[in-house]
Amino acid sequence: MLHEDVVSRIRAILLDGEIPPGARIPERELCERLQISRTPLREALKVLAAEGLVQLLPHRGSRAAKLTDKDMRDLFEVCQGLEALAGELACERITEDEIEEIAAAQTAMAQHYRDGDLIQYYRCNRAIHEAIVTAAGNPVLASLYNSVTARIRRARYVTPMTPLRWALAVREHEAILNALQRRDGTGLSHILRAHLRHKREEVLQAGFAETDGAALAAVDDGHD
Repeated sequence: MLHEDVVSRIRAILLDGEIPPGARIPERELCERLQISRTPLREALKVLAAEGLVQLLPHRGSRAAKLTDKDMRDLFEVCQGLEALAGELACERITEDEIEEIAAAQTAMAQHYRDGDLIQYYRCNRAIHEAIVTAAGNPVLASLYNSVTARIRRARYVTPMTPLRWALAVREHEAILNALQRRDGTGLSHILRAHLRHKREEVLQAGFAETDGAALAAVDDGHD
């Protein structure tokens, strides 16, 4: 298996939550599953550590990284800026076919909302945000966006929502589509920033990140 394939497979395992944040990475099991030796596995873990998905423990293996509240806030701040810029650029460059595809995803997402199907709702939600970034037509922006969102993807797209928050999110997405259709880059930028701020607070309230104090205590006590 090529190095890039090993990295990609392990990244997917982490992002899908098969190894929970904070849990030790079962190196032997992964080697057997991927049919590789320890050397390519550990090289892949170094790459994923640089991406912030893995924490390397000196002489003690590694574990799936768990973000602190501050980590989550910092990542969402960057994500807000990237999506706001993507929205501005998309309004300049998006094609009618791309708008139609996003509109179709919006229609499907609204139906999943009415059905109370949060998993399928989030799949459409993610597709819409990624389609806007793609429509921006800037590979550098897309690369940065993918790197940042990889670290918060699980929290962002699996967080439970209250009925009020879910209804608000749907209205925000209606406004996002409307701004795209009008090619209102400034308006879309503001809407996306607010939308991401709301999501950040939702994620923090759901407890997907550990407090900075808890993280420091774990380090001080040598907890794994």
